[in-house]
Amino acid sequence: MSEEATEDEDKKKSPILKIILMVVGLLLIVGITVGATLFASGFFDAEKEQDAEEALAELEAQAAEAAAGPEKVQLDSPEASKFQQSYYQLEKELTSNVANSRKVMQASVAIMTHYDDRVIENVEKHVFALRNAMLTVMSQQTEADLIDPQFRANLAEEFKLVMNAELEALEDFGGIEAVYLTEFVVQ
Repeated sequence: MSEEATEDEDKKKSPILKIILMVVGLLLIVGITVGATLFASGFFDAEKEQDAEEALAELEAQAAEAAAGPEKVQLDSPEASKFQQSYYQLEKELTSNVANSRKVMQASVAIMTHYDDRVIENVEKHVFALRNAMLTVMSQQTEADLIDPQFRANLAEEFKLVMNAELEALEDFGGIEAVYLTEFVVQ
């Protein structure tokens, strides 16, 4: 009877031992697979980690440069600091009614900047928003305003303010230094 009891105990232990060995083997296979995948993907390469950090630092520098806005373009001159002027003429003239009047006002507009080409590119990119802002200013002018000898200078200054405000809202930088009314008619 004691031999039969020992055989029964051995039979009961062997299925538990088999299950434990299968679980350990399965965990070993999963661990090896995960390690091989990480190794193959370059997870353990210190060089790639440094490259990623350098790329991140470069992207941050580019973002800081873009946020700073364009830089002024300096002329090569031994004299005092002078900056190069860039001009841009809006293609279509602006036409608006004079407030509370039957008169119509028409103006051609040009801008000047000392900054690089990004300002002019921004003006070209957002020309519709800028035209809308300038037309809003024009439509608020009255016949009494037209009599003022400084009317054109004041209107150009208002254009500059609204254009820079619009560009700052859209591109975070204005950069328009002067606005010129190259043609101006009131009828």
